Amino acid sequence: MSAPQGHPRRWLILGVICLAQLTVLLDNTVLNVAIPSLTRELHAGTSDIQWMINAYSLVQSGLLLTAGSAADRYGRKRMLIVGLVLFGAGSLVAGLSDTTGQLIAARAGMGVGGALLLTTTLAVVMQIFTAGEQPKAIGIWAAVNALGFAAGPLIGGFMLNHFRWGAIFLINLPVAALALVAVVVMVPESRNPRCDRPDLLGALLSTIGMASLVFAIISGPGHGWTSGRVLLTAAVAVVVLAAFAYWESRVPYPMLDPHFFRDRRFTGAVTGAVLITFGMGGALFLLTQHLQFVLGYGPLEAGLRTAPLALTVVALNFSGLSAKWSARMGTPVSIALGMVLMSAGLVSIATLDTGGYAGTLTGLLLIGGGCAIANPAMAHAIMSAIPPEKAGVGAGINGTLAEFGNGLGVAVLGAVLTSRVPAAGLAAGLETGQLAGAVAVLLGGLSAAALLRRAERADSGVVVA
Repeated sequence: MSAPQGHPRRWLILGVICLAQLTVLLDNTVLNVAIPSLTRELHAGTSDIQWMINAYSLVQSGLLLTAGSAADRYGRKRMLIVGLVLFGAGSLVAGLSDTTGQLIAARAGMGVGGALLLTTTLAVVMQIFTAGEQPKAIGIWAAVNALGFAAGPLIGGFMLNHFRWGAIFLINLPVAALALVAVVVMVPESRNPRCDRPDLLGALLSTIGMASLVFAIISGPGHGWTSGRVLLTAAVAVVVLAAFAYWESRVPYPMLDPHFFRDRRFTGAVTGAVLITFGMGGALFLLTQHLQFVLGYGPLEAGLRTAPLALTVVALNFSGLSAKWSARMGTPVSIALGMVLMSAGLVSIATLDTGGYAGTLTGLLLIGGGCAIANPAMAHAIMSAIPPEKAGVGAGINGTLAEFGNGLGVAVLGAVLTSRVPAAGLAAGLETGQLAGAVAVLLGGLSAAALLRRAERADSGVVVA
């Protein structure tokens, strides 16, 4: 565990961690820009393209809990190093691939590295910073997500204009190598001192269950929610995750301790995180459609016009303003305020645009401000409700919730769009989807804030009805 004053090089180490994390986040977004090139040069069909994208997300989402547990047991620095090596190796194979099969396999390997990186980076942050500094550090960590979201399409477009498509993967190599050297030199090792036996069955069940669940969500819009493919994988997910929950409640060394769910702070944060990422994931997916099909921007122009959202998040979190405001308001109020701003931003995009960009820009600034305040507060609420020795598992839970909520939001709000388009047209369908996302964000934020407020009062001894 870290000393009370924190690690002496903690801010420099945070920069190293963010560099490692940014490698993963950029790769997720640049691939979307390269789809036309992949279709042309590798003769990739629609199903090939889907698997190039989904192979990564399925493996990563399935392994997040397992990766976090492995980091706690075997060492967070060690697993961070392994993650960088796997991600770099996968990037090399992907960049040199000659067939769609090779690229899909490489993307799956990158998903293993990505799961390790996303969990270990947040876990290390919780170890090297004091409790008072953790909100600001988590805010910076979260801002890197927004930076990746904004910079990915721009970097991808630049690379594709000057090099072959493989360059979007090969560019990861020098960044991963630099991060690897910095991690070896600067990041301290930490692990769970209890060294419980590895929960191998729990790891297997969680991986199969989460991968099946995400696969069903991804497949729903394209194959139909009542298709045999979707129903079968959804049934597998339900059965396997139920078996996982039963096993974790019986085993003496659970990977995911069921007692976490008895903590009202934890359950409040989990509830809010799912609903918030559901609304935001789907609504931001619809935003890209809005910019391209309603306002008529190309992919690169659309990427540029979403940048104000990310830049607002980066400015507020890197400056420490969001952490300062959250400290004054408290976690419940911070989450509620952030969700109100995000919901208002979605409403602005849905209702104020009449063929121009002004309503969208207003909405993006509101969403960015809301994200900067609420997302770090939510992540900190989840992580602080879990014992420090289980920080890796906590990061895995945080990542799993984000993957699940985003995937579900894209699927469900995408279905709302599809159902509305034949009757009302594309613009009206997008408006309905954005408004549905706004409602989900608002309800999620208020629910989480109420649960966390109730937990705080219970912890302080105040009786609540």
